[in-house]
Amino acid sequence: MSNTSNILSDFRLYQLMSPSLPIGAFTYSQGLEWAIEKGWVTDQESLQSWLTDVLHHSLVTLELPILSRLYHAFERQDIPVVTHWNQRLYANRETKELRLEEQQRGKATTRLLRQLNEQFTLSDLTNAEANQLAGFALAANHWGIDSQALSAGYLWSWLENATMAGVKLIPLGQTAGQQILLSLSQQLPAALSASRVVQDHEIGSFTPAQAIASSRHETQYTRLYRS
Repeated sequence: MSNTSNILSDFRLYQLMSPSLPIGAFTYSQGLEWAIEKGWVTDQESLQSWLTDVLHHSLVTLELPILSRLYHAFERQDIPVVTHWNQRLYANRETKELRLEEQQRGKATTRLLRQLNEQFTLSDLTNAEANQLAGFALAANHWGIDSQALSAGYLWSWLENATMAGVKLIPLGQTAGQQILLSLSQQLPAALSASRVVQDHEIGSFTPAQAIASSRHETQYTRLYRS
């Protein structure tokens, strides 16, 4: 029975991270669209370099540590701690576009959880609306998804969405996209390990090029991706 339960939680993780989940993760480029428009990212090599920087200076040091803390806070039903980390994540989003993305994806995630008729409390759903990390942490607790598995799934979901955005926008062929995924995925185990030793006072991001690109993307004349 235990093994069957573990398999079911794996399937729930796949469902939660699937690009077909109606929460709109694939509609955001997080500044990449403007970076491509201005020639900062022009080919497979520069796209991979851009994603590598975001991985190590944002995912490892901000999103993954906060996702882990939100997971354990929901596990303990410690709502003040959930609120604290929701606010820290929001404070580290430098642009209006990135803050709106957090709000929109958080609301989309909790709206879906409500519609699935699972037994979530109103308080939990309200606190999970702040951002998608909180929604994922809440759902993972409910479905018995392990914290480390959740972090790995989230990391892969980010990489896949960001790579596909670059493939569409540059544009590149699908083979180039698969080559980027194959190459960067080799860095993911070390990235996960590094994220687990980040201390509370060290949590934050340093991706100035992404922040500039995101702020300029807010007023970009033509856009395929949401602001």
